[in-house]
Amino acid sequence: MSPGGAGCSNGLLLTVGWLLLAGLRSACGTNVTAIQDPSLAPEGEGENEGEEEAENEAEAESEAQTLPEEDVSNNTAVKEVEFGMCTVTCGVGIREVILTNGCPGGESKCIVRVEECRGPVDCGWGRPISESLDSVRMACTHISPVNRFKYIWKLLRPEQQPVILVNDSAILEVRREVRPLVFECATLDNNEIVASIKFTVYTTSELQMKRSSRPDTDAVLVFVLTIGVIICIFVIFVLIFIIINWGAVKSFWGEKSSSTEIPSELSLVRYKDSTSLDQSPTEIPGTEDDALSEWNE
Repeated sequence: MSPGGAGCSNGLLLTVGWLLLAGLRSACGTNVTAIQDPSLAPEGEGENEGEEEAENEAEAESEAQTLPEEDVSNNTAVKEVEFGMCTVTCGVGIREVILTNGCPGGESKCIVRVEECRGPVDCGWGRPISESLDSVRMACTHISPVNRFKYIWKLLRPEQQPVILVNDSAILEVRREVRPLVFECATLDNNEIVASIKFTVYTTSELQMKRSSRPDTDAVLVFVLTIGVIICIFVIFVLIFIIINWGAVKSFWGEKSSSTEIPSELSLVRYKDSTSLDQSPTEIPGTEDDALSEWNE
């Protein structure tokens, strides 16, 4: 090999070495930038991230503002609904839900549904649904369906713990005893007491005493009402008869009035005659007095 060829080969090797070094440096530079801390990022990228965060915050605020608007619309929808009166003043009952806007047929109000309503739990003292001299039937406070609720009957005793009865139905029938008894019924819905009512079962003698002391006004009231109804019906039939036979009634009253006018005219004539007869004797003495006065002269 000539000295000139050796120099060319050395130059070629040097060029290839520089190229390899340049490739290694570029590879190391990319790795360094890949593991750099985000805080050392260029200013342009930081500004872009700040704008994205500001946009996210603005969207969150707009969503938060739309929620109250939806709540307001819901409130206005609630104001268009009215609730009727509850069917009970205590315990559990039902009420009507009335729509005041958007009713079919252009009606001002319409019933949408019927829902449950509740009042105070304590219903105080109740009255039996039926009673006789031997037994009493009592009912707990409930609505349909009856089997939806759980019922607990208790026998209350003074200064003692109440006795829980075996009966768990809404109706309880007991027999009267020699002393008055007090029962209490609790109505439960999902193990929560929604109504409580008490009953007093009197003895037979006490019940008879109460019935005898109570004024017996039922018979008198029925009698008065019956007589009043009969009189009203009679008056109505008389009016109907007069309206139907108005011509005959009118002629009858005309004849009666004419017959009453003739005796009245006769009575007037008789009265005039009697007055004339009464006045004539008084006139005769007057003429005699005049004649005597003339004779004396």
